[in-house]
Amino acid sequence: MSTFERYLTVWVALAMAAGILIGSLAPGLVEAISLAEIASVNLVVAVLIWAMVYPMMVGVDPASLSGVARQPTGLVITLAVNWLIKPFTMALLAVVFFESVFAPFIAPEDAAQYTAGLILLGAAPCTAMVFVWSQLTKGDETYTLVQVTVNDVIMVFAFAPIVAFLLGVTDISVPWQTLVLSVALYVVLPLLAGLLTRRRLGSDAAIDRFKARVKPWSAMGLIVTVAILFALQGQTILDRPLVIALIATPIMIQSYGIFAVAYCAAWLLKVPHRVAAPCAMIGTSNFFELAVAVAISLFGLGSGAALATVVGVLVEVPVMLSLVAFANRTRPGFR
Repeated sequence: MSTFERYLTVWVALAMAAGILIGSLAPGLVEAISLAEIASVNLVVAVLIWAMVYPMMVGVDPASLSGVARQPTGLVITLAVNWLIKPFTMALLAVVFFESVFAPFIAPEDAAQYTAGLILLGAAPCTAMVFVWSQLTKGDETYTLVQVTVNDVIMVFAFAPIVAFLLGVTDISVPWQTLVLSVALYVVLPLLAGLLTRRRLGSDAAIDRFKARVKPWSAMGLIVTVAILFALQGQTILDRPLVIALIATPIMIQSYGIFAVAYCAAWLLKVPHRVAAPCAMIGTSNFFELAVAVAISLFGLGSGAALATVVGVLVEVPVMLSLVAFANRTRPGFR
């Protein structure tokens, strides 16, 4: 690990502070970035995430795809956690905290909105950033791609029914443009670019050298992305710090709890660490573009539900970096 990568959490913390500062001092710049958006997908952030994902896609070896079928346990854990556990535990935590623990501090109508936002987050497992977390934990690139792809296919059919059931709303309109655009930007295009790069480089040695050269740019993209996300929400953080903290509490409990379930299951079932780490990361992080888009569609831009999904974005990076560090420290415990 380079010195830069070793202190990545420090740089991310500084990026969070810088983002809030930029949001306060340069609102015009932040507004211009926020307007560069199509179907609730911010194009500036999309380019940065693409840059983060691309180095890992270079490591995807099509010849290794057949090996995934011989080791299905990691995929089974991912799907079970994402679709049979995560949406329902998130809904339970939201109800417990906003209707009981935090009830003295939050109006009932706001509590219902925050609960709705967290349900949307819980039903939208991650697509793009999983590749980043997988790369940081030395995950198996090919297996991670398969996990994300299968997960996205299931999301097309399962997201709306689960949200409708948990929210008690029957007319859920899935923003297909957001879903399709995100998958194209974060999975399809980087994968094609990675495969073309592999073909151009030729040998495994050349591919390894190239990945080593571009890897620091991936971490830099993460830092800039964090700064932009916090700049976009900087004023909200400054204006409503208590509300942000209250919403963040069940999200953090959910994140660490889901990771523990998936990671421990992988360890008990003797899943290799290169599969176990990304397997646990997929359920832990969220497809925030989809969650935000649906929250705005159902409840409005200024709603508490939309705010809750945005808090999910702010919480995710520091939480996931702490889990990346934990996964790396516990690698020797896996076979």
